[in-house]
Amino acid sequence: MLKIKKIAIFASGAGSNAENIIKYFENSSIAKVKMVFCNVPNAYVVTRASGLGVPVMIFSRDEFYNSNKVINNLLAEEIDLIVLAGFLWLIPENIIQLFDNKIINIHPALLPSYGGKGMFGENVHKAVIADGKKESGITIHYVNEKYDDGDIIFQAKCEVTAADTPATLAQKIHALEYDFFPKIIESVLINLS
Repeated sequence: MLKIKKIAIFASGAGSNAENIIKYFENSSIAKVKMVFCNVPNAYVVTRASGLGVPVMIFSRDEFYNSNKVINNLLAEEIDLIVLAGFLWLIPENIIQLFDNKIINIHPALLPSYGGKGMFGENVHKAVIADGKKESGITIHYVNEKYDDGDIIFQAKCEVTAADTPATLAQKIHALEYDFFPKIIESVLINLS
């Protein structure tokens, strides 16, 4: 029998993607979300994860960058894949090295456009609309030492109309995220050695 893979989700905010992923894998024979790691103690993702019975680890910037607290927890839980779902800090090099090609992120635009530091959430949608783009979308990619720079795994597109606002574009992007992110995580896990 195949060993069920273990997922750790890193999130900083409301956690709607995290909740969607947890529910997707609830009865999966492939993987389970083992733990949620959060850098914002009062983020709504903490409430969502706890409500779904997934343990949450809260950590500070100092603990993330200057201690082994996070990495020790990842190892103790025997995590196979780290999924960033609205996590806004750069991942430290020691975690990237230990989880080489085993950290993936979702970005609310078609990389390499509209990526990099500060390009998250509404900031991205405002920039796409301000530039008069006709399409946007999501990019699921591997994580390296730079923001939004790792190899692209998957992209999906949506139309941007003249009537779109950052809020309406965000709704279109969320629909793509909810539809594709869990499925792509699953396919990455299936291909993990």
